Amino acid sequence: GSFLFLGPTGVGKTYLARNLAEFMFGDAEALIQIDMSEYMEKFTSSRLIGSPPGYVGYEEGGQLSESVRRRPYSVVLFDEIEKAHPDVMNLLLQILEEGMITDSFGRKIDFRNTIIIMTSNVGAQTIKRQTSLGFGAMSEDDADFEGMKEKILEEAKKEYKPEFLNRLDDLVVFKMLEKESLSSIVDLEIDKLLVRLKEKEIGLELNGSARDFLIEEGYDPSFGARPMRRAVERHLEDPLAEALLRSEFKAGDVLEVSHEERAKELSFQVRPSQAAPDEAEVAG
Repeated sequence: GSFLFLGPTGVGKTYLARNLAEFMFGDAEALIQIDMSEYMEKFTSSRLIGSPPGYVGYEEGGQLSESVRRRPYSVVLFDEIEKAHPDVMNLLLQILEEGMITDSFGRKIDFRNTIIIMTSNVGAQTIKRQTSLGFGAMSEDDADFEGMKEKILEEAKKEYKPEFLNRLDDLVVFKMLEKESLSSIVDLEIDKLLVRLKEKEIGLELNGSARDFLIEEGYDPSFGARPMRRAVERHLEDPLAEALLRSEFKAGDVLEVSHEERAKELSFQVRPSQAAPDEAEVAG
């Protein structure tokens, strides 16, 4: 399959591709990610399939062709495809049409067992404008969102050639993240922290007020989930790291995190424990 993901930054296009690779092929390493900002010039396009004989890097093969040859069952992600040079787009046309390319060594590289995903920010300004006009809290079934989706697809048709769009299985439009969606993102970020703390046999409990504070601090519809990650780092991870360096808690302790009304930071309390916690949890 081949798909074009459209939408603003920070809404999870790359994250979805990474999870799709793990779901389909059982391994997060099954994602081959190519950043198209590295292929904006004409001379860089040869790096995908390898340099011609006699040129520097010929023996190394291509970044794309070698990765697919070694892992034929994978998700191939072309990030920010609108930045790619036209020569790269022509190469993609061949992959989408024939399902294979010939690398610099003359070998046929088969893409028929891969899932090809391209991400693009084309139409992101349209989404931002529509949200600022009051469409930010729509459900996916609303006619207003369908109208906005049509405008984004129209912009995609202006940006990309018909022969490129015709070879795709589907174009997927992502909405801007709503405030309610950030609760799940907070849980994902905290889960990563819990894993690291569990390695040190330290427990962590966040109450509802602490989670609400992180959501409030990290909510920025224009930038998606990335401000939320920074809020978790600034208000939760950094203070915990500093406290750990000061030896304010030890293995077996449980850290209780809360937030007082109008306070600008989270509050931390240490609950000593004789035994290491079996499992860290998020309360709330």
